[in-house]
Amino acid sequence: MDMLTIGKMAKLNNISEQALRLYDKMGLLKPDYVDKQTGYRYYNIKQCARLDMISYMKELGMSLKQIKEHLDRQDVDVIHEVLKRQKILIDENIKKLKQKQKAIVRSIENYSRYAASPREGVVSIEQLPQRKIYCYSCSINIYEHELDAYEYMLRELKSHILLHDLPMIYFCNVGSIIRKDVLEEGKLASNEILLFIDDDFEASNGVEVIPAGTFACIYFDSFSFYKEKKYAGILLEHIKQNNYRIVGDYICEVVAELPIFKQNERNMFIRLQIPIEFR
Repeated sequence: MDMLTIGKMAKLNNISEQALRLYDKMGLLKPDYVDKQTGYRYYNIKQCARLDMISYMKELGMSLKQIKEHLDRQDVDVIHEVLKRQKILIDENIKKLKQKQKAIVRSIENYSRYAASPREGVVSIEQLPQRKIYCYSCSINIYEHELDAYEYMLRELKSHILLHDLPMIYFCNVGSIIRKDVLEEGKLASNEILLFIDDDFEASNGVEVIPAGTFACIYFDSFSFYKEKKYAGILLEHIKQNNYRIVGDYICEVVAELPIFKQNERNMFIRLQIPIEFR
């Protein structure tokens, strides 16, 4: 039987000589013969079958250590179990990729909205679709503090996302909510921040639906709570003057994070929105 040099074995199988040396070192695939005088490794063509199995298991996402353990056991049932486990992992990765894809599409739409938005401070009446949000309660009233406190609240939210295994991609589209009864009392007060999430996202609690409807909206950038209060006042006054009826919660939505950092501060493009009905 012809003996294959390490170079020829590597070329036949479209892998590197370095990979074959690593397999030898790990005991995954030992050469058929090693010349004691030269140290040269030689393989035979039948060993390609084991090499094919190693490549196959790598494609399934297994580590070399796992592959060695399974091959050493020489158990046919192992492959069946590996395939089932890898399918679960692949399904989970597909789910995460789809979430990222949706988030990217949403971000593209949001930046397009930023480019086409009304002038800052101008009230617009918009028809908005049904949206799903995940609400998180903080320990303080958001509107009694400034941007430093808001950053700490976002760190708290981020830790909550990680702890509850929520998709971190949602963190790019956050906001706050003031409940209708509080708003009708003339107060800007809330301890709730929120994430806009996909319609098919499932969670045991914290998820709410913002119904589709007519919204009075106002836009601005360079976020500060002082600025939000100013434009919220303009929005509420517009609703009052036009005799609209408030029919839901006030939402402050971060439409887009702007890549501009003045004095290291976050710069956001904001849409304030209040659901209304015409009397």
